[in-house]
Amino acid sequence: MTDERDIARRLLAGARERDTAAPPDRPKAAQATPRTSARRGPGRQFADHPAVVAALEKQAAIQRLIDATGLPHPLFLSPEGHNGAVIRSGGNALVNYSSYNYLELAGHPRVIRAANEAAERYGTSASATRIVTGEIPLYGVLERRLADIYRAGAALVTSSGFLTNAAVIGFLLGEGDVAVCDSLAHASLVAGTQWAGCRRVTFRHNDPESLAALLRTCRHQFDRALVIIEGHYSMDGDLGRIAEIAAVARTYDCAVLVDEAHAIGVLGATGLGSREHFDLPGDLVDIWAGSLSKALGSTGGFIAGDADLVQAIKYAAPGMALYTAGPSPANVAAVLAGLDVLADEPDRLTRLWSNARLFTGALRARGMNLADSESTPIVPVIVPGEIRAGYAAAALLQRGYNAGAILSPVVPAGAERLRFFLTSEHTERQLLDTVDQLGEILDIVHHIPDLTIGAFEAPDQLGPLPVPGR
Repeated sequence: MTDERDIARRLLAGARERDTAAPPDRPKAAQATPRTSARRGPGRQFADHPAVVAALEKQAAIQRLIDATGLPHPLFLSPEGHNGAVIRSGGNALVNYSSYNYLELAGHPRVIRAANEAAERYGTSASATRIVTGEIPLYGVLERRLADIYRAGAALVTSSGFLTNAAVIGFLLGEGDVAVCDSLAHASLVAGTQWAGCRRVTFRHNDPESLAALLRTCRHQFDRALVIIEGHYSMDGDLGRIAEIAAVARTYDCAVLVDEAHAIGVLGATGLGSREHFDLPGDLVDIWAGSLSKALGSTGGFIAGDADLVQAIKYAAPGMALYTAGPSPANVAAVLAGLDVLADEPDRLTRLWSNARLFTGALRARGMNLADSESTPIVPVIVPGEIRAGYAAAALLQRGYNAGAILSPVVPAGAERLRFFLTSEHTERQLLDTVDQLGEILDIVHHIPDLTIGAFEAPDQLGPLPVPGR
């Protein structure tokens, strides 16, 4: 029986064949590693895997810290309602800074109603890949809107934001090509370069001169080159220098991909992302990629770009529309309704940015280190040291405020932080009270030794601190 790839090849005679003999994200070396250990037995094949061991050891160390201090565990909280500015978890009300729901569209009545109506009409799943019987009409409606937002020839919506980045890079690049990544590019973008099997090089964060210097020395070594950046960086809350970086890329005959995950719905006069914010021509960027799971209040991903390129990706790129079912009808309808709310209720965007200015101003007035923050709704507060940052997050949680601690290796050692995602629905009182509580906690944290989570064994390592609950 003819499979979907054969169908795609006939429809796109010029599409490049991909090697399907082994999973593309599995390193060749891993397929041929000689056996050197004793038999592990059923259910234990991965018990000694280095990544498994390291993850379990870190979890155990975090639990030791929680047990030693009596502080609440700050990870894997389970909200009892929608994930917005205030949540209830474990019976407690928390002011919440760990939600990407910037405009609170995920709980908006119009968005919920649209999702419910789509599920009633089309069911809870597309129930097939798009190339066979999974092409529901809502996809085309949303794709036309996204293409218009980015002034692109076409767009494609997908089931996963992470997979969108990884799969599009994995399809477009291969051996002999190079991915030129901003040093703070998201893990999904890095995963795509691994999937592709291309060379990956990095340039200094948001630095066009660093990019130019790198391309001068290495561009000639490769066939295709793709420069990969973000519109709104999720760790430092700064904005990508898209126009300047794209100009350098064009000088050296490189394509450009911009990840809009935290930009669409947040940046721009009407919330339509980096292109609107910087008033850029749509074709300055070859691929606009983004997420539907953040400000747009749903789940999934998208790309926008040249119509022929998007059509080829739709028919032939594994993980985009090929070999995977499309987004659920409810998810797509939710985005369409969210875009309508964004247009009809511009005060949401106004409140979001007013909150960002108030909060970052108050934090800076207390002398806190906000790294490279540009006073956007993503606000990092640097708390160097794994134990210090973890303690600060847990102590804030005990006081009724939920903000995630970001530890190495996600950020470099010494740049650990608390990260605050603001929403349009945070109140001025909540924001200012948070600053006061955080100031008190950081006065305590200052006296904690600079330990890693893995090195923590006993309470006396923390020193003579006020330990809540003891």
